[in-house]
Amino acid sequence: MNIIYRRSSSVSTKTLKVAALSGIIVLAAIILYFFNPSNSPVYPPSPFRSLTGLYCPGCGTLRALHQLLHGHILKAFELNPLMMLAMPYLVYSYVCYSAPIIIGAKIPQIFIKPAWIWLVLKIILGYWVLRNIPFAPFSWLAP
Repeated sequence: MNIIYRRSSSVSTKTLKVAALSGIIVLAAIILYFFNPSNSPVYPPSPFRSLTGLYCPGCGTLRALHQLLHGHILKAFELNPLMMLAMPYLVYSYVCYSAPIIIGAKIPQIFIKPAWIWLVLKIILGYWVLRNIPFAPFSWLAP
């Protein structure tokens, strides 16, 4: 005799994932709003920067997000322009993932061809190299 057990949960796994993700985003934003990464011991130093003395593509992201949360868009762009350019896509991706659960409406997702993903990878690698060149205009990319 085979007994089939069904999960009798009224909350789906995706609902829990969206709730957890949303909570993490809100909590991280609150912490980032009140504690400035430039002068707070809450945030550890960048491991790549500590080991090599060079900037990685993510260097300056926390400080940029802190500035963005305070409404300083240009200062955020100065700290990490690549992150600021990626921000609309990241927000759209979150909305596409969570909208069916939060508001019950499906938002069309943008399909990205593999060639575009490879292009983005090349841009990130190029940005990584260029922001470590110690003279203008490349030094403007450093945080």
